[in-house]
Amino acid sequence: MHLQDATQIVLRDMTADDIHAVADLCFEQLWPHREADLHMFLSIGSGLVAEFDGKIAGTMMFWRFGEAFATLGIGIVAVAHKDLGIRRRLAGATIERLDGVTIMLNAPDESRSLYAEFGFVEIGTVCQHHALAPVQPLVELRQGERVRPMGAADAQALDALYSSATGMDRKVLLEALTAEGSTVVLCHEHQQTGFAVMRRFGRGWVIGPVVAPDATGAKALIAHWLGTQAGSFCRIDVPEATGLGPWLNEVGLPEVDRVTRMVRGQAPIPGDHVALFGLAAQALG
Repeated sequence: MHLQDATQIVLRDMTADDIHAVADLCFEQLWPHREADLHMFLSIGSGLVAEFDGKIAGTMMFWRFGEAFATLGIGIVAVAHKDLGIRRRLAGATIERLDGVTIMLNAPDESRSLYAEFGFVEIGTVCQHHALAPVQPLVELRQGERVRPMGAADAQALDALYSSATGMDRKVLLEALTAEGSTVVLCHEHQQTGFAVMRRFGRGWVIGPVVAPDATGAKALIAHWLGTQAGSFCRIDVPEATGLGPWLNEVGLPEVDRVTRMVRGQAPIPGDHVALFGLAAQALG
């Protein structure tokens, strides 16, 4: 990188007016994000853009979850400017803004070494599954269990489940997701024990977050949404540690990619009665 090139890079806050250009960068990278998806992300978070020669050449977005945690995502650099150190500049500036906060991200292979230089360590893998949803039977529920639509009275209970499953305050995120998508709740007797959101995203539909007490409950929630969208493009991002990958492959939703979970700081500690089986989005964790 030439010094003259470096001095031409200007970082500034992302605004809603930038979303069209950010979507163009996503398209160049073959990322599926629509402008509507990016507007939603920005509405609950913040972002930086890097301008080169007056045009947006790179982006980074971030979201705070309570006082102690944040995630990074939508880290993109235009192909024509990939050798200008823009990703490093954006990462450094974002981390500086989040000083004292534990930061998490899901990194593709080409970014892991950069984030490692900033002190991030690997803590797991997230597997992306997508396909046209196949026709399939529902997962048999256990005695006393049922899956039903979310009601207005469920919000507080689902917020508690989501925050417990992630070890972070997810109230604002869950409100945004449930307002935009549709949600079903897993109940045992009359007690909420899990839930799954489905919303428009990218090429079709995304299922997530999926929160459940165990894999059987998670499969029932996922199968419900796949059953309603047979023939439509569906995606779900699952932590490899959940063990859902082989089942998703078997039911016709194959793994197509994977990213590495990384953290800088003390990782959040989830509760022990419920787990996260599907992410809201790779960027949001």
